[in-house]
Amino acid sequence: MRIRVSDVLDLFAAGLSEKEILEEMPDLEAEDLRASLLYASAKLNHPILVP
Repeated sequence: MRIRVSDVLDLFAAGLSEKEILEEMPDLEAEDLRASLLYASAKLNHPILVP
């Protein structure tokens, strides 16, 4: 089963706890939630170069 990172982030943004998300999506594990956050952080962490 594929669950999008944005779906996991939306659940966090809606105020659900890690425990609630894992109950809502039993195919996920705690490591999957951490991986989603790390992925989102990496995608948003882009340096701005000033000439």
